[in-house]
Amino acid sequence: MKLYKSKLDSELFYYFNKNNEKRFCFRHRYYDELGKRKEKSKRGFTNEKEAYRSLLDVKTNVLNGDVKQVEHSNLTVAEWCDIWYETHKNDWKVTTRVQKEETIRIQIKPLLGNFKLSKLDKTTYKREFINVLLTKYNPSSVKLYHTIFKTAINAAIDDEILTRNRFNKIVIPQEDPNDNFLVADELNKLIAAANQHENETIYSLIYTLAYTGLRKGEALGLQWDNVNFEAKTITVERTRDTKGVRAPKTRNSYRTILIDDDVLSQLERYKVWCKKTKLSYGKQLKESDFVFTSPQSGEGISVSAVLYGLRRAIKKAKIKSITIHGLRHTHATLLISQRIPVKVIAERLGNTPQMIYEIYGHTFKELEVEAVTAFSDSLKQVGGNSGGTF
Repeated sequence: MKLYKSKLDSELFYYFNKNNEKRFCFRHRYYDELGKRKEKSKRGFTNEKEAYRSLLDVKTNVLNGDVKQVEHSNLTVAEWCDIWYETHKNDWKVTTRVQKEETIRIQIKPLLGNFKLSKLDKTTYKREFINVLLTKYNPSSVKLYHTIFKTAINAAIDDEILTRNRFNKIVIPQEDPNDNFLVADELNKLIAAANQHENETIYSLIYTLAYTGLRKGEALGLQWDNVNFEAKTITVERTRDTKGVRAPKTRNSYRTILIDDDVLSQLERYKVWCKKTKLSYGKQLKESDFVFTSPQSGEGISVSAVLYGLRRAIKKAKIKSITIHGLRHTHATLLISQRIPVKVIAERLGNTPQMIYEIYGHTFKELEVEAVTAFSDSLKQVGGNSGGTF
């Protein structure tokens, strides 16, 4: 392919493609940080000004010492994510490594993989990634995928491939717990349906989650030595999910909470059932065994079995649908409605008081309105309808 020099710049050229269409390109020679001579070229521009602007951008980056940006200008999001993952995967815990690998493979690559890393802008990212994910996943999951992507971008900045993170100020709506909880009557119906239609494990797990506010993983990670029948307590010291057993979510998640006599009695009955189930598989129940046992294997119940069990119980109870995490929201909301101090609720849930206010702000607002009304009503009851002066 023959190149013809442009009058605008000695490194700017035009040529004719196989269809005899005029196109433009540039070839810029420069020295890298080690003094090695290199060349940056790009072709396919349909007009001269566009090619010239691109050439000037390259020259500016080289003059500013941003050589890596020049060398990696054609790097795609998928290519960078692969480089980032392979470089740092041994620095991460197993669960973190799996989480990031799955996010890259399942979410980032299909939606953003073909975009040039240096050219991806905030608007495109939100339209092609965030908005699409919000149609498939709950906000908390989308927030996690967004955080992982931003971490990858920050690594590109550290490597001087990018100059800044364009995606820091994107707002993702919070999951609304007001749509994911049951009132007391609905919860009673759910527990009754689980008791009547589900196996002992599903019933006991739903009962325990509702009465303790434990996270799903915390409940699945409970071992029998975490249940103190004499002190009437449950101690959280691990979590378990599809990725295995690991430490709890935060430092506050390590906690010992009180349980009432109803929960205690149910767990005592359930422990007897677990012993019989273990024996049917030729095993003895140990204190180190997971509390919630699969009837099909005698081992710890799977996350999917819990999910399907809850869905069946909800259908039988003929109540609105909630997630497993919705039982935690239910527990918190009922405590708030009973005017339990925020600090007590936070310690019970393994959160901070600030997080409780942020998550359940709407519920507190409703209580504030009730408090104002109650104050006015109390004065009217004392003073009658005649009014009074202060």
